[in-house]
Amino acid sequence: MTRPLWDKGHAAPDAAAQRFCAGDDVILDRALLPHDIRASKAHVAGLGRIGVVSADEATALIGALDELAGLVQRGGFVLDDRFEDGHSAIEAFLQEKLGAVGRKVHTGRSRNDQVLVAVRLYLREQLVTLRAACLDVAEVCLGRARETVGVVMPGYTHLQRAVPSSFAMLLAGHAEAMLDDFEIAGAAYAALGACPLGTAAGYGVNLPLDRDGVAEALGFPRVLISPVYAQNSRGKLELLAVQALHQALLDVRRLAWDLSLYATAEFGFVRLPDAYTTGSSIMPNKRNPDVVELLRALPAVAEGAMSELSALLSLPSGYHRDLQATKAPVLRAFERGLQGLALVPALIASLTLDEARMRAAIDPELHATDRAIELAREGVAFRDAYRQAAAEMPQLAGRTPEQSLQARVSLGGAGNLGLERLAERLAELRSSASG
Repeated sequence: MTRPLWDKGHAAPDAAAQRFCAGDDVILDRALLPHDIRASKAHVAGLGRIGVVSADEATALIGALDELAGLVQRGGFVLDDRFEDGHSAIEAFLQEKLGAVGRKVHTGRSRNDQVLVAVRLYLREQLVTLRAACLDVAEVCLGRARETVGVVMPGYTHLQRAVPSSFAMLLAGHAEAMLDDFEIAGAAYAALGACPLGTAAGYGVNLPLDRDGVAEALGFPRVLISPVYAQNSRGKLELLAVQALHQALLDVRRLAWDLSLYATAEFGFVRLPDAYTTGSSIMPNKRNPDVVELLRALPAVAEGAMSELSALLSLPSGYHRDLQATKAPVLRAFERGLQGLALVPALIASLTLDEARMRAAIDPELHATDRAIELAREGVAFRDAYRQAAAEMPQLAGRTPEQSLQARVSLGGAGNLGLERLAERLAELRSSASG
């Protein structure tokens, strides 16, 4: 391992203790390294603007950082156990390339604000991906809803057949959920919009750092002003980002549950695409809905991360090494969560529906609620209409599901799904994201 950044020439630290302290940081930092390099470039440019490094030195440092970024992108530079973490790898590379000039990169910053800014850049990037995924799922759901407006199926409460419904109504519900998830992720993105670089180890530095300029260069809309809060925010905003991810994954789980149920032989309403199923190792007749079942499991990964993060936040003000443990759960949750979300649009687009099976599942009794509402419209008190409709259930066999759906004209009901209004909201959100 290269000499630790904090080494002052004392006796070598205990190797086992060092391994324990470093943990998996050097591996975890592989996801953060491109953001760490980007922030280092902005920091160097800021040092150049206040004269702490010369123009030539700033140019040399930024050029070397660009070279390192290219190597990382191409796989020509990999973090491994030569380094304590990503920060030390950057400094080691710069010193190897530029000698004494490379040792100037850390002026006016600490590894504390260095990791804070890298994590925020990473999370903002992940939340952009999350928001795009939410809109993609919503768009596919709305597209298939338009195609299936006339496909009738039972609506369920308590997993019992309740009233006539449509597959389009089910999909519209999932679409609107993902639109809300987009906005929840947007709130987390906004909260992460303050740049902590320049707060150092939590108490500022005795240099007139151009913090506003550095924040602007990195795409942050504002500066995180208080160095104390910069440290206290570690873990808090990671938790907020994972909570936003969790909200989307909860809705994915509900969608996956619906598909799991409706794909069973007992329901037989949908067939999952073969590409999203696997076979049994012993039963030749089986096709297992493994992808859908693992989509159901996604919230557990986020919930585990949230528990770890919450447990780490029971600390007094200032930096504590405990906070290093916030990295692993965050990276794990976003990697797995976004991997699963990316599969959902193609899954929805490829579903095959058994329309006859859905229609056959609508028993005459499911029209009882419609009959009660009809009587109420004629002036019968609803509680009396309710009882009369219950008594008339044997006489409801002549009704069709289409009649029921067409009568459900309240906004959002099966006869007035409001798909265009949902599509308009989707378009507005997509425009706001690209703007």
